[in-house]
Amino acid sequence: MSATSLPIIGVVAAGAMGSAVASNLTKAGCTVLTNLDGRSEATRKRAHDAGMKDVSLADMACRADWVLSILPPSDAFSFAEKFLAEARDLSAAGAARKPLVFVDCNAVNPETAKRIAWLLGGSAVKFIDAGIIGGPPSPGYDPTFYASADEKDVGILDQFAKLSQYGLKISPLKGEGAGVGDASALKMSYAGITKGTTGIFTTMILAAHASSPATAQALLHELHSSQPVFLDRIKKIILPMMPKAYRWVGEMEEIAGFVGEGEGDIYNGLARLYERIEKSVEEGGGDVDVLKQFVDDAKRL
Repeated sequence: MSATSLPIIGVVAAGAMGSAVASNLTKAGCTVLTNLDGRSEATRKRAHDAGMKDVSLADMACRADWVLSILPPSDAFSFAEKFLAEARDLSAAGAARKPLVFVDCNAVNPETAKRIAWLLGGSAVKFIDAGIIGGPPSPGYDPTFYASADEKDVGILDQFAKLSQYGLKISPLKGEGAGVGDASALKMSYAGITKGTTGIFTTMILAAHASSPATAQALLHELHSSQPVFLDRIKKIILPMMPKAYRWVGEMEEIAGFVGEGEGDIYNGLARLYERIEKSVEEGGGDVDVLKQFVDDAKRL
């Protein structure tokens, strides 16, 4: 990539986060490539609205300077394998290409990030481990891309940080012991606290209501009296969580693997909770109604 040219960036996939990230980049003048094979009409519309260009993975591997993988955690490794196959095919064919950096931005545990780094290690594709903290970009708001790399790739990490001038908010992780896996570890730790406490609040509201509606009301009033900070957070986070619960199942399982057996089992339990909420959202009523009523009553207090 020349010093004067605008970067060409692949973003896979064009979900809520990926398309919003792409929108920032295209507004800054960057060319953003994606692959829409097998994607829904809603996803295609998001990509179009964000200014993304639909290309094959082979074309993306040939043209892009950077590829940002923004996927459900369960798809992170398989996509890296699929993308590498395209990049290797081009190299084997002798295709001219610019330096290419693969940035895994998924909510995976550090061991998964290291497996992807190892996978790419024998190729010409460089690797950066990244974790996105925050929701999709919106007017006046940007999430933070925390990024780490092996010591030998610190120059590439510095180049990635320069994409901040194109609408991304990037914070490189450097210092004692920093390397591949550390950005993912930060993401796991942060999500384990934020989404973990959301899961605990949700679990105990549902458990109290299962005992009796009167128990849930008593819990509500006791929180109002003795833990108003908790109740304020419940009012803010429970309703926005429900339509996203399906995305948090895999993330909780990744956090369980990060923490390890024993304490990590907490997060396997929370994965099952979010599956339960996902099912309730799909079917309507049930847990969804209980949680909505609890939040409504809390707001009236």
